[in-house]
Amino acid sequence: MYKIICCLLLLSTGACSQGPNKTNSKKAAMSTNQNKYYSTTSNEKLVLPDSVWKQVLSPEVYQIAREKGTERPFTSAFENSKEVGTFHCAACGNPLFKSTAKFESGCGWPSFFEPITKSSILYIPDNTHGMQRTEVECGKCKAHLGHVFEDGPPPTGLRYCINGVVLSLEK
Repeated sequence: MYKIICCLLLLSTGACSQGPNKTNSKKAAMSTNQNKYYSTTSNEKLVLPDSVWKQVLSPEVYQIAREKGTERPFTSAFENSKEVGTFHCAACGNPLFKSTAKFESGCGWPSFFEPITKSSILYIPDNTHGMQRTEVECGKCKAHLGHVFEDGPPPTGLRYCINGVVLSLEK
């Protein structure tokens, strides 16, 4: 019963948060072209003030990446995507996940069982909303990506539940 209540709370929190639709996800991904800090090749840490992030990110990406928002479940253009490539942080271009690590979890957000490298992701304890979870952030710019749970498939047993708005796909 406790797990059901926690799941309902999580879903209602996500549904009440900012919720871009699939069109907005595409628009957010397109904004990477206008971001001079976006680089898929540089691995230097990127520390910028919020005033700069507001200028270079779309409102949808900014709200999730910098304000720890959540997109509505089942609205991401990447949730059911079968496209092959590398998923990058939409804020800075850091490579995060390979499409070969993506799987259908049914949770409403794109899910992966492992990041490209251990350093591409930061792990932060998250005790908000009465739950104990692990938040995942971009290892390069500290953008909020989503959460990781221990109910994923082999070989890792992990499920990285990621807001699609903060992903860009390089095919």
